[in-house]
Amino acid sequence: MTGWRRFSSIRPFEARTARTLCTAVAGASLLVGCGVLPGTSGGSKDPVTVMTWAPVGSNATNLPGMPAMAKAYARWANASGGINGHDLRVLTCNERNSSAGAADCARRAVKEKAVAVVGSYSQHGREFMAPLEAASIPYLGGYGITEEEFNSYLSYPVNGGQATLLAGNGRQLARNCDRTAMVRPDTITGDDFPDLLDSGLAQGRRGPAVDIRAAEDASDYTRTATRAREQARSGGCVTAVLGDRTETFFDSYRRLPDDGRDIRVSSVLGNIGQALVNRTGGRSGPFEGAYLTGWYPVASDPAWQPMRKVIDTYAFGDNDIDATDPGTQTTWIAYTALRAVIGAIDDGEITPGKITDTLDRGVKVDTGGLTPTLRWRYEDMPGVPGFPRIVNGDVTFQVVREGRLVAEKKGFVDVGHTLS
Repeated sequence: MTGWRRFSSIRPFEARTARTLCTAVAGASLLVGCGVLPGTSGGSKDPVTVMTWAPVGSNATNLPGMPAMAKAYARWANASGGINGHDLRVLTCNERNSSAGAADCARRAVKEKAVAVVGSYSQHGREFMAPLEAASIPYLGGYGITEEEFNSYLSYPVNGGQATLLAGNGRQLARNCDRTAMVRPDTITGDDFPDLLDSGLAQGRRGPAVDIRAAEDASDYTRTATRAREQARSGGCVTAVLGDRTETFFDSYRRLPDDGRDIRVSSVLGNIGQALVNRTGGRSGPFEGAYLTGWYPVASDPAWQPMRKVIDTYAFGDNDIDATDPGTQTTWIAYTALRAVIGAIDDGEITPGKITDTLDRGVKVDTGGLTPTLRWRYEDMPGVPGFPRIVNGDVTFQVVREGRLVAEKKGFVDVGHTLS
């Protein structure tokens, strides 16, 4: 992410045909049928084709749960009569964690006449946004890892991206740590991480973190872990944000000889989650007491029950889907937004232009408490420097207690002003 380097040129307002918009139906009400026989489209309305992509089987970060969640959502929606009478056709694409893969997926979305790309992950914003912008295809609910997701006039983020996670992590650690050492990937994207973390630390009257670069695809991090622990010192914290390799780093960290110092570990959700805590010993493992920053409520929150029901019923035992993973959760929220948009378009044909028009005019998306109400009008964007498309600057503070991720602080914490 290079969000500190470039600002957005917001698309000029264009006169549009007036259209009545409606509020999204979310939460438990999502699981109620649409009054149409299951499996039917409810009339002559055209199917809606969208795409979801994410890297799968790459040497770095992989998020197979995102396309898997999209497929499960489509099965549920179509079994319930579609979305406002439209059958939902979901295309998925393996972005392969490469610039060529991201561009290929975007070009395929154009070729297949997708009306939106929904709930997707890619680190290669320039490569995928250029083809989408050329075809006027909106990017709805991306994971939030690239600057383009918060600069492009065709991007509609549902969270504050990596920027809010890191700023929030700084805020959280400032409450608990005398000194922080940060381990992050030695990449262009990773180069922005220290500034973001430091913005949160500074607001908590703490000094900047010690910046420790690491290879994104290493198989051992013993030397990096040793340096991080030395720099954190007693009473400090080590936070690591290495994607899928975060687990590898902390495996190296826990193998270091005990030196008697009291150092807590930390990360952001998506790098450490409940599944990893379980695999590494739960309450007796290395993550007991770890501080974690996320976008959404803890996975045990009742607000996630509608998503869990869809997974249980329509994922057919798909092991790629982890209901506690923020990638899966982001895809669910992105499709919730898509449902609201399509529901607000009283037309037999859904086009990219109609979707962007509806979003720009202020359709409200109620996510059932998983986020604040989402809306993408110009006035809903607080104008965070470098991230002008952010409409949701909230994060959650979590901690591992008794082997379970629980809320360290109740409710959401707005870090939008921290980024400013």
